[in-house]
Amino acid sequence: MTAQMVPDLSHTPGIYYAIAYWLGCTFYILQNPNRALWPRLLVLQPVFFAIIAAFMTATDGLPVIWFIPCVCFYVLMMLLDIKVCRGMSWLKTGYLCVRAFVLGELAAALEWQLFYYGLTALKLPLTMPVNLGFLVLTHTVVFGTMFLIERNDRAGYLRVITWREFAGAAALCLAVFVASNLSYVSQNTPFSSRFTAEIFIIRTLVDVVGVVMLHTYHVQLQELDTKLEMAHLQNMLQMQYNNYRISEDSIALVNQKYHDLKHQIALLRSQVSAGEKLGLLDQMEQEIRAYEAQNKTGNQVLDTMLTAKSLECQRENISLTCVADGQALSFMQPMDLSALFGNALDNAIESVKKLRDPEKRLIHVSVARQKNFLRIRVENCYEGELSFTEGVPASTKQDSRYHGFGLKSIQNTAAKYDGSMTIAARDGWFELRILFPLLPSREKEV
Repeated sequence: MTAQMVPDLSHTPGIYYAIAYWLGCTFYILQNPNRALWPRLLVLQPVFFAIIAAFMTATDGLPVIWFIPCVCFYVLMMLLDIKVCRGMSWLKTGYLCVRAFVLGELAAALEWQLFYYGLTALKLPLTMPVNLGFLVLTHTVVFGTMFLIERNDRAGYLRVITWREFAGAAALCLAVFVASNLSYVSQNTPFSSRFTAEIFIIRTLVDVVGVVMLHTYHVQLQELDTKLEMAHLQNMLQMQYNNYRISEDSIALVNQKYHDLKHQIALLRSQVSAGEKLGLLDQMEQEIRAYEAQNKTGNQVLDTMLTAKSLECQRENISLTCVADGQALSFMQPMDLSALFGNALDNAIESVKKLRDPEKRLIHVSVARQKNFLRIRVENCYEGELSFTEGVPASTKQDSRYHGFGLKSIQNTAAKYDGSMTIAARDGWFELRILFPLLPSREKEV
């Protein structure tokens, strides 16, 4: 009976690699899923599995010369699977494909090694239940372990994968694949073996090292990405605060000029008697009073930001209205307050400027207490369809590397004060909502 089993066990059937590769793709496709993913996943995943399984079964046992072309086809199918299901950039898709491929290699190698050990050392019978038992157990352990390791991870969803980062991951994958399969190509090297058990051990250990190295590489990329993101957010925060300080000085100068202008009008009024000129002077004085009355919310920082953005909106023919209880914001530091409203209004202005209809160039800001919370809303009109990626509107720019930093800054500022940020888009209105709890200590400040 042993003579009937052992020859077949020296070679891992292609169907087992097909299952492992497919599960590897599915594992990374399902990281951070959304509702729009499931219909495509349920339809496309069985199709890709059927293609990969059929091809690997048909090409099983071909001469070594066909080994590399077949592997390239497997990788291509995995790449298309992730690309079609996730819809990410090709570099991000390639990066996840590399990780899925090495993880699949490990799952298939470990499963067949344990199965081989069970039949040869433990003398288990060569039956379908035994085969399925090792298959289910091994894949549960491998993919379950990876899930536990990466459950709090962004799972490859770095903001941007560059060619350099992808090339690093691909080089690691290639080195692991060559080292793990060297014994199948040539057994006359210092790093290969002629014995089946040793070949399986080498292949599994190399794949384990490969998975660990790629995960470590991924963690390093995330740490670097986080550092760059935080540095950029800090620069934006400082920039918004600097803009606030400049606007404060500029508006103070404008107020001084308007104050001087009031005295000039008073002088002209005493010397001019014509009714038409008096009417013009009344109009000028009314406009000055309107200017002095605007953006008096009770918070100097908010007043400065709103006045500066109001002047910008006037230049762009945008209507900006505001109803705000500025005193309720007194618990926030000036830099945080200027960054929050600066980023929110900058995003709204950038969006509204694209509208051709002047009647739709509307922005409304409200700040109000609501029970034990402070609610901030920044609303603006928009046209077209908006798609969201990880809760943030997807970029329409060619270079999306720095897209979303304004909203990320707002989100971080809200979290700093135990608040939250939500976004809604419906019926032609885009709404940014920020909610802060009014704690007893903050009530005292207010």
